[in-house]
Amino acid sequence: MSDVVVVVGAGSIGQAIARRVSAGKHVVLADLNQDSADAAAEVLSNAGFDVSTTTVDVSSRDSIQALVKEATARGNVTGLIHAAGVSPSQASPATILAVDLYGTAVLLEEFGNVIAPGGSGVVIASQSGHRLGALTAEQNAALATTPADEMLTLPMLQPDQVTDSLNAYQLAKCGNSLRVMAEAVRWGKRGAASTRSVPASFSRPSRKMS
Repeated sequence: MSDVVVVVGAGSIGQAIARRVSAGKHVVLADLNQDSADAAAEVLSNAGFDVSTTTVDVSSRDSIQALVKEATARGNVTGLIHAAGVSPSQASPATILAVDLYGTAVLLEEFGNVIAPGGSGVVIASQSGHRLGALTAEQNAALATTPADEMLTLPMLQPDQVTDSLNAYQLAKCGNSLRVMAEAVRWGKRGAASTRSVPASFSRPSRKMS
């Protein structure tokens, strides 16, 4: 069976990372929009990569589990590249928290259950997460370790606390960095390399590419 790299988000960020780490591996390219996935797959295929496509809604655990099933059917998952998301100009606070925060946590949980020894993950975050005011130690711990399906019930994430889309985005990206640090421990127990949260200094992909 082939080694598999899963790319979530068919935008230029995910494609660029896939080009650097996927030589000789099968790329499963997942996107909310099938047309976007197919277009990106054509670009990668023309560059010599072995690519298949599927759809995924990262705000849905069922959809992510289906992606995991698709990927593991093709081989050993040795890489996860998460480059999907929505920005403050594209979505409401609730949608941003569901996609960017909850969705990232679920991806790390589900792929952390199947990542192969020696595997690794990359999560594209944002510098915006470092512009958030300091959180308490308890809030940091909650974002890092609360079970994903309970995250959106945290008091700090309720509508009266998250007042606008930018605030939601900053909380989500701060949470991504914290979540990656916590999940790296669990991934390491499987013999996988630490997941990495990488700040992006350019525009996020559109919702159609998430």
